[in-house]
Amino acid sequence: MASAAPARAVTAAVLDRFSRLSAGFRLIILLSIALLPLGLLAVLASLQISRSADLERRATVRIASSEGARRLASELSVDSAALRSAANLLERGGNEASTCGRTLSVLATSFNEPTRFAIVTRTGRLVCGSAAVAARRASPDLGGDMIANLSSDGLTLTLPGDTRSFIALAFYPKGQLAGILQPATFVAPYSLSISKGEQTLSLIRDYRPGALQRHETVTTHIPGTPLSLMFDVRSVPFTPAEMLTMSLPLIMWLVAVLTAWLVVNRLVIGPLGQLRANIAGYQPGDIANPLRRMAVPAREIEELGETFQTISRTVAAHEDELARGLSRQTRLTREVHHRVKNNLQVVSSLINLHARAALSPEAGAAYATIARRVDALAVVHRNHYAELEENRGVNLRSLIGELSANLRATAPGEANRLAILIDVPAVYVGQDTAIPLAFLTTELIELAMTIDPSASIRVSVVRQGDPDRACLLVGSPALQDSDALRSLLAGRYGRVLEGLARQLRNPFEREPAGAFKVCFPLVPDPVPPASE
Repeated sequence: MASAAPARAVTAAVLDRFSRLSAGFRLIILLSIALLPLGLLAVLASLQISRSADLERRATVRIASSEGARRLASELSVDSAALRSAANLLERGGNEASTCGRTLSVLATSFNEPTRFAIVTRTGRLVCGSAAVAARRASPDLGGDMIANLSSDGLTLTLPGDTRSFIALAFYPKGQLAGILQPATFVAPYSLSISKGEQTLSLIRDYRPGALQRHETVTTHIPGTPLSLMFDVRSVPFTPAEMLTMSLPLIMWLVAVLTAWLVVNRLVIGPLGQLRANIAGYQPGDIANPLRRMAVPAREIEELGETFQTISRTVAAHEDELARGLSRQTRLTREVHHRVKNNLQVVSSLINLHARAALSPEAGAAYATIARRVDALAVVHRNHYAELEENRGVNLRSLIGELSANLRATAPGEANRLAILIDVPAVYVGQDTAIPLAFLTTELIELAMTIDPSASIRVSVVRQGDPDRACLLVGSPALQDSDALRSLLAGRYGRVLEGLARQLRNPFEREPAGAFKVCFPLVPDPVPPASE
């Protein structure tokens, strides 16, 4: 079981890699695997035919080589026997003239042409024959009854007598040797050479094997000599039928791949490409374009395109219905905010009427405090109503600016000259955040006006490291630590501020320089649409 786990992992990896290939590559691989057995059978059959022809050619070469070796051995044997007999006769005191005449008559009957010979004494005196052949003699001290020497122009045999007082020599030029060895019935191009150890004499070079050509080499020993005959011939070339048989798997593979590719591309890949382009260019609410008509269409893919077109029509209808519903909902929401704002303005007007009829300054101040809170809530609804089309939330700069203007306008007595500095960037918050921020700003400005109506007030919003967070800071000399401030914070101001901070889910902080700080979340900036 342990050894099967790696095998399954390898199989899964191969299948996963195969599944990532394109349809064309997978088609080529599958067709290659399917045609591989047929191709191997065809190649093996062709190789077997070629092997049979090579064996037949090798047998023919071996017969021709053996016949040539026997003819050369017979010729050399007759000539060697005649020359060695002449040398032995001269060593026994035979007449030089008669001995040379008999030897010449015997060698004149050699194959094709008379054999060139010479008989010399040990000291080098020419007894009879050719002086040129006598000059080729080898030292008799090398030993052996026959000394063969190969040169660039032929073969020289040195035959010493029994006492080595006389030495007979025979010289066979290349042409004579080629005539003796040339097979009578062998017509294919071939090469013939005689070798002795490292010495080689090339006789016939009708065929020179190339680096990539197949050839057969047969080496046959020449009996009675230290020589060998080398017969080199080109192997039987492949016939056109054999070449066609060997190339048939490749042709079948190419035809199958081309045909399958054209069919798959026409019926599958082309329509799928069109369908993919339609899907890639589809936008919600659009209706997909129908597939282009083809001569041989794939009915299944055409039906898939029609199904996608039907779905796109359904989606477009739903998108249109949702758009109409959203438009109705937006109008209803705008109407609700508009009515809330109007109702709050009515409430604020009623409170102001009651404040004017108040019998005591304390009651008037209480009415004014309530009116400021109602105005703050109305300002939030008005700003939210203004930003409703963009759906980005409430613009905090507009909200705090309008709140400050309303507070400055409703401030009693000396507070009418109240200086409120605003440092707020154009950031947006949700309605649930805007309402407590508006009340916090109103409470802190009113707290400062209550302690010192002539003190300046600075309202600022500072972005934090997190782009979706900011902090509201309200500072004034009137908000510095004092008995009056501690007394007011111990009462309702402190409770209201803490309650509003809890609505923002952030702590309410006091800073030594006379400022109050609370952090809150922002509405994220809208992502700009990607350029096409």
